[in-house]
Amino acid sequence: MSTSVPSPHPAGRARPALPSAGAPAGRGPAGDARHRRAGSWRNNRLAYAMVAPAFLFMLMVHLVPMLQGIAMSFLQLNQFTLRRFLRAPFLGLANYRSVLFDPENPVRAGLAIAARNTAIFSAVVTLLVLATGLGVALLMNRNFRGRALVRTLMLLPWVVPSYVVGILWSFMWHRDTGIINRILVDWLHLLPEKPFWLMGPNTIWAIILPTVWRSWPYVFIVFLAALQTIPGELYEAAAIDGAGPWRRFRHITLPLLRPAIAIQLLFQIIQSVYAFNIVVMMFGNGSGYAGEWGDLLMIAIQRQSFQSWLFGYGAAASVLLMLAMMGVVALWYRIFRQELIIR
Repeated sequence: MSTSVPSPHPAGRARPALPSAGAPAGRGPAGDARHRRAGSWRNNRLAYAMVAPAFLFMLMVHLVPMLQGIAMSFLQLNQFTLRRFLRAPFLGLANYRSVLFDPENPVRAGLAIAARNTAIFSAVVTLLVLATGLGVALLMNRNFRGRALVRTLMLLPWVVPSYVVGILWSFMWHRDTGIINRILVDWLHLLPEKPFWLMGPNTIWAIILPTVWRSWPYVFIVFLAALQTIPGELYEAAAIDGAGPWRRFRHITLPLLRPAIAIQLLFQIIQSVYAFNIVVMMFGNGSGYAGEWGDLLMIAIQRQSFQSWLFGYGAAASVLLMLAMMGVVALWYRIFRQELIIR
C-alpha cells in the first residue's frame, strides 16, 4: 500500500520554471537587454574603433566651434578684448537685446533688408533648383544612346568650386563686356538696352541664377536615383488602365518621390539661407558690397562684424539666425513626418 505525497502545486496551476543550469540567477528582461548590449559592444569593437577618429574629427569641426560661437555671443568681444577671447567680460543677453532693438548697433544696421533679400533668394532658389533637378531627372530616366555621357556632363556645374562660380558669373553679368548682355541685347534683341545686373533691383537675379546653376545637378542625381527605385510595373498597369503621362506623374511619380523631395527641400532651404561663397565672390572678390538688393544675412553679419570688430554682436546675430533655422526645421518635420516615417 503506497502513500501519495501531496503536490505543493494544486492541479491546473502551472509550476514555476526553474532556472536552467548555467544561467545566471536574477536574469530578467533587463538583464537580457544588458547582456545583448554587452555582446553587441564586444562584437563591434573593431567597427567602433574605425568610426571613432571620424566621430572625434566631426566633433571638433562642428560642435566645438558652434559652442564657442554661442559662448562668444554672451561676451563683450571686440577689438579691445579680442586678445582675451573667451575670457572677455560677460554681458549675458545684452548683445542679443542690442542686435534686436538698438537702432544704433552697427551689426543691426541693414539686417532687415538682408532678411528680406534672404527670404526672396531662398524661396526662388529652392523652387527653381527642385523644379530643374526633377525635370532633368525625368528626362534622363530614359534609355537613349550616350545616356551615361550625358548624365556625367549634367554634373559639371556641381563640380565647379563655388568661389570660381562667383568670379565667372561676375564677369558674365558685366554690363558692357559680359556675355549675358551680349546674348540678350546684341544677338537676340530681347532688351532695348544693356541693363546693370550687379547694381539695383536686378542684383537679386544676378545672385539667384548662379546659385541655381550650381545647385541643381546635385538635386538631379538624387531624384534620378529615386526614380530608378520606382517599379516599372506601376507605370505599365496605369497605362493599361488608360492613365496618360500627366496622371502617371501625378499619382505614381510624385507620391513615391515625396520622401526625396522633402529631404531636398530642407537641404536647399538651409543652403540658401546660409549662402555665402558665390555672392561674396561676385562683388569685389569678397571686399565689395552687393547693394540693397544683393545683401544676404550671412554676408551682412560677416561684413558688419569684421569691419567693426564687433564679434560679440556678430555671434549673437548668428545664434539668432541658427534659432530661426531650428524653427524652420521643426516646421518641416511637422509637415513631412508621415511621409518620411520618422520614429
